[in-house]
Parts: sequence; C-alpha cells; structure tokens
Amino acid sequence: MPKYRYQGRGKEGKRSGNITSPSKREAISKLRETGIRVIDIQEVPETFLTKEITIGNPVKLQDFVIFMRQFSTLLKAGVSVVESTKILSNQTESKPLRRVLTEIETDLREGNPLSAATARHKKIFSPMFTSMIKAGEAGGNMDEILDRLALHYEKQHRTKQKILSALAYPITVGIIAVIVVVFLLVAVVPTFVEMFAGFGAELPAITKLVLNASGFMQKMWWLIILLIIGIYITYLLLKQQKKSKYYIDYFSLRIPIFGKMLQKAALARMTRTLSSLFSSSVPILQALSIVESVVENEVITKVLRESKDSLEKGQSLTEPMKKHWAFPPLITQMIAIGEETGSLDEMLGKVADFYEAEVESSTDRLKSLIEPLMIVFLAGIVGTIVTSILVPMFDIFNQIQM
Repeated sequence: MPKYRYQGRGKEGKRSGNITSPSKREAISKLRETGIRVIDIQEVPETFLTKEITIGNPVKLQDFVIFMRQFSTLLKAGVSVVESTKILSNQTESKPLRRVLTEIETDLREGNPLSAATARHKKIFSPMFTSMIKAGEAGGNMDEILDRLALHYEKQHRTKQKILSALAYPITVGIIAVIVVVFLLVAVVPTFVEMFAGFGAELPAITKLVLNASGFMQKMWWLIILLIIGIYITYLLLKQQKKSKYYIDYFSLRIPIFGKMLQKAALARMTRTLSSLFSSSVPILQALSIVESVVENEVITKVLRESKDSLEKGQSLTEPMKKHWAFPPLITQMIAIGEETGSLDEMLGKVADFYEAEVESSTDRLKSLIEPLMIVFLAGIVGTIVTSILVPMFDIFNQIQM
C-alpha cells in the first residue's frame, strides 16, 4: 500500500509525518478526521527494501475474471464507471485488486478515463486489457468489451492448465525417481560396500558403477545441488536476453512430442488475442504490437514483427508467416481469407478454437502415453540399482556353499 509524507496544521501547530493509505484522497480524508489540515502531501517513492515483491500477476485469474463479469453486469444495469469501480473495490476478495481499484476510483473522479487509470497498473492490467478498454470507451460498448475480455482470459487459462496438467505427471515422476535413486545410493548401497570388500570377490561392472556413484553422491552431494541451482539461475538469465531466449524457444518448439503441443498452444494464444483485439476495433498495427508481448515465444514474436513491417510497407500480413515453419498453412490461409472478406476477427477466432481443441486432445493423448513410459523408466532405474546389489550377492552365496 502506498505511503505518503504530509505537512499540515493541527490544533498544536505545524504537523508532519507519514501515513499509509490506498490513495492520496483517502490519506487526506484520514488526516482531516484526526484534525489535521493538509498543506502538502506527496507519495513516498518505493525503494528496494520497501517495494512489495510479486512474481507474475498478483491478482488470481479467477478473481480477475469475476471482476470483469461483475463490471460488465453493473454497466449493463446503468451504473456509472466510477460507482461500479467503487462497488467492486468493496466486494472483491483480492486485496491487490481492491487496492488498485481504490486508486483507479480516485483517478476516475479526477476526470481520467478508465483506460488511462488502468494503464498505470501494468502488473495487473495487461496492454491488451488497456487497449480493449480504450476501444470500448471510443465505441461506447464497454460492457461487451469486458464480457469479451472475461471469455478471452477464461479460454487462455483453460489452454494453459491443459499444458501444465500434461507436464505435471512426468515432472512429478521424475522428481520421485531422483529422490528414490538418491535414497538408494546414500542409505542402502553403502551398507553392502563393506560386505563386498570383506569377501574380496570380483564385482560386475554394473556393481562397480553403482558403488562409484554411491561414493560420489555421499561425498559430493553439495556439488550436485549447486549445479542444479546454477543451471536454473543460468536459464533464468538467458530467458531475460532476447537472443538467447529465441534459441531456448526454438529448441522448445523442436522437442519431440512436446514441441508440437507447445507450438499449438502458442498459436492458439496468438490467434485468440488477435481475434479479441480486432473484434474490439483495436488498430491492426497496435494489435500486433500487443500480441508480441502476449504470445511469450520469441520465435513467433519475430515473425509477428516481420508481419507488422510487411503491413507498414503495404504488403500482406501473411507473407512472412508463409515462409516460416512455425506457421502451418491453416493459419495463413484463414488470415488471407479474413483479409479479403473483412472478417479477420472471425477467421482468427475459428483458428483459435481449432488449436485450443488440438491442444486439449494432444494433452490427453500425451498423458495416456507418458504414464506407462514413466513407470517403466522409474522401474528401470530402481531395477538397475537393485540388480547391481543382487548379482554379486548370489556369487558370494555360491562361493560360501562351495
């Protein structure tokens, strides 16, 4: 919540200090209630130590969709934008959204448009949201725009959840496999080392390999942890650079099995966003600029930049897409038809529906395929370690019986 430094006059004379409040208006109101007449009040800039750290959007998507649905309903009922914002700030269960809506209400009462007020809070309101609201203000159909935005975010969230559900199983099984292997190498295998050494038997190659791995794990476990942390930090740093992010995204799209699914998801997100922006009368060049940040894939973003340059030169939107492997003929053909018939938003919406359905079916097939493969993978690793222990034990027992 913002902090304000004020100077004023009270019954005891000059007063100054700090006050925390959702907005400047409320801060002044609170000070008046305490008998202080404000002369000057300024927001205290955030520092690294006082700044609230958030990862991603601080507002849950579910709360955001409910907010848009309720906002649309209030506007349809004839409630003004200012009063609707005030009502929603009191009703929402999301604290970050409540705080932001209170600040937006203050901006609206000062005469600022809703699009300008939301543009100040980029962590919560994306450029796409702001642009569509601006189009709704110009067209006088804000309620329809909010409904369209709610539907857009719901579909985008559904596609994202499908991909996460498909990736969750192999990741979970992989983590369990690592834990089981570490436990066997650190806690189980060492108990047999002295026994094997005592008998002085010649050990099979697989047993020597497992014993060496066990010894390394016990002595250098910290190095493995540091290596994992280092790889993760390096990955995050590379993702921040456009050039390296391009190669990471390129590799992710080329991965067998998963690559096609990620490509379809990125194309579904791109076409759905473009369809929503075009149907809200957002200018095409502005829409392409917005989608560049929404699509979250540098390979596709690069093609979109080339398409934008192509349009600025008076050429077709689809020309750069036709030359790139990431864009199937379906997309370029449907966009070309949309350009010719003037129904680009409708064509893009149909393409988005197709790819969203493709992602859903792909994730279902992938889960049914991965489950048995991961079970076999886990059984293979554990079986190898167990076999490396049992084989020399049988040899030792045979020597004892002889």
